[in-house]
Amino acid sequence: MLLTVDVGNTNTVLGIFDGDHLEKSWRVKTDTRTTADEMWLQFSALTSGYTLTGLSICSTVPAALRELRTMISTYLSDLPTTIVEPGTKTGVQLLVDNPKEIGADRIVNTLAAHTLYGGPAIVVDFGTSTNLDVVSPKGEFLGGSLAPGIEISVDALASRAAQLRKVELVKPKNVIGKNTVEALQSGTIFGFAGQVDGLVDRITAELAKDYDEVPTVIATGGLAPLIIGVSETIDQYEPDLTLIGLRLIHEKNR
Repeated sequence: MLLTVDVGNTNTVLGIFDGDHLEKSWRVKTDTRTTADEMWLQFSALTSGYTLTGLSICSTVPAALRELRTMISTYLSDLPTTIVEPGTKTGVQLLVDNPKEIGADRIVNTLAAHTLYGGPAIVVDFGTSTNLDVVSPKGEFLGGSLAPGIEISVDALASRAAQLRKVELVKPKNVIGKNTVEALQSGTIFGFAGQVDGLVDRITAELAKDYDEVPTVIATGGLAPLIIGVSETIDQYEPDLTLIGLRLIHEKNR
């Protein structure tokens, strides 16, 4: 069984693969104060009952990655391990100004999107930030757009506006809110959907200069369910896109 681990700024997602089948996945909070020993206790408890044959990791949190390396060297030193970082074979060409700036998760998502849906494609990853990653027909990473994520935007608004507060993030009945809660929900859900649709339309127009095909728009990330029913441009929803990409990269390196 292959254990895949996607360490994000807010959450860490783990998945167990039997071949190309995702058997089980978990989502836990990311805490940069967690030690290697604490990580091991958590990981071993979640994966109890599974015989691990490999480990594939990507991380956008340097402190967490450092502790993960310590955990692996202490408890899983004999396990074939792939960490997505500069020098790791991914099969993804990065057509950007500075490839070292690109987060490992964006590279992983590019590979998974192209493998599952071909190209061109646009991956919309709804996490701490909202990432739009553009994939060429050949599977190259062309760049993209980054915007503040849904939750941190809501948190910032609640902390800076005395009469506003955090609300449950659900789709309201109407765009015109009849009270403060509905107005906040409308602005958040419909507002972020409009942001994504606007960016997708502009990216599609730029891609049309070089490619004949219309890109497939793939949503992923923990907050994607809030928007996929409202957005007019999202074509596919793949909640496990990053875990699938980690499996593919592990296979390329083994």
